[in-house]
Amino acid sequence: MGAGGRIGSIIAGMADADPDLELAAVVTRSGQGTGLAARFRCAEISDLATILPDLPGAVVIDFTAPEATVATALTAAAHGNPMVVGTTGLDADQLDSLDRAARTAPLLWAPNMSVGVNALLKVLPQLVRLLGPAYDLEMVELHHGQKKDAPSGTALKIAQVLAEARDRDLGEVGKYCREGIIGARPRDEIGVQAIRGGDVVGDHTVWFLGPGERIEITHQAHSRENFAQGALRAAKWLVGKPAGRLYTFMDVLGV
Repeated sequence: MGAGGRIGSIIAGMADADPDLELAAVVTRSGQGTGLAARFRCAEISDLATILPDLPGAVVIDFTAPEATVATALTAAAHGNPMVVGTTGLDADQLDSLDRAARTAPLLWAPNMSVGVNALLKVLPQLVRLLGPAYDLEMVELHHGQKKDAPSGTALKIAQVLAEARDRDLGEVGKYCREGIIGARPRDEIGVQAIRGGDVVGDHTVWFLGPGERIEITHQAHSRENFAQGALRAAKWLVGKPAGRLYTFMDVLGV
């Protein structure tokens, strides 16, 4: 899906180059005229539903926009096709729609397909518990100026696992903007700040700010190929998995 976009075109190119995969089709906007069909020697279409009956079991990969992703998930589920979703900015209702689609066909959603980021999501809660409540939790994320959602889906996921490690609800302790005379920082607060500019693929830094010391953990994505490779790894893993629940990249890693 979205093969004419930045990440979509990278995924298509890497899938085409992978000897273990067959790029069956690319989906682009009607009239976009990308020339991808000639480049990849596959079908280029604007309506996914027209080709899925001819591609039983083919995995759909979607890094587009929330509304489009939900519609695609419902289409894929209706035809029984597995689907990998890397779209961010999904609200609670849209995530519920993905969850419902996952009951019909295998579906995996991850706000970040990076192996490194998902490894961090596994180890950060342990660090929170080891350090204890005396350490304040803050995070800054930096992305290119064209990114539409803020904070990033990855930042929100990191904040969520930090909050859960302290048995807190992120909706109650998350702080996304500070301005003016705000008073002392509440102990349970988790700050998440977004910076936009340039062509930065994606940086996330988490601070553990304690008495007399601080720990900084940073993940930097050097290229979008990182996310594309993760998406293709997830697509391979998803083949043959049963429907019934919304899979995550942690399932791919086996943790």
